[in-house]
Amino acid sequence: MPEGIELPEAHEEHGDNPFLIPVSVTISILAVLVAAVTLLGHRAHTEELLLQSQATDQWAYYQAKNIRLHEMQSVADLLSALAPADKEKAEALHEKYKKEVERYEGEKDDISEKAKDLEKERDFVSRRADRFDGGEGLIEVGLVICSMTLLTKRRGYWIAGMLIGAGGVVFALTAFLLH
Repeated sequence: MPEGIELPEAHEEHGDNPFLIPVSVTISILAVLVAAVTLLGHRAHTEELLLQSQATDQWAYYQAKNIRLHEMQSVADLLSALAPADKEKAEALHEKYKKEVERYEGEKDDISEKAKDLEKERDFVSRRADRFDGGEGLIEVGLVICSMTLLTKRRGYWIAGMLIGAGGVVFALTAFLLH
């Protein structure tokens, strides 16, 4: 019984295809680059989702403050419209609610600004993630084209694959240049 499968000698395979070792090394390098750019893209998308969640929370907080503002305005309007038995107490309550209205209006503006800042940051991170995704796609295409060299034994595929892969790396690196 045979003990295992016999594989051809490495030097015999290399003799048939002079591109085997350099193309294999290129494919390995491109595979590592794809993994790195993919990781950066995933992290950017995670940050984008986190920022979106924070912006949504801020807008919910803004809405809650806005509702409270309208409640305070309604109470203040009612106190000024009714004929109370104790005018001094009603006037004191009216002033209290007017101050609350002013406080809520100021807080509401700050919350709105924070939510808008979070949305701007989210949009920036989204553009960065898109660059990583585009770079990842180009590197993957370069990797596939390089692997065609092993099948066709044509140097042009290897060169084209390396150029496309390098283009993908450059495109992914532009994510760090965004402002």
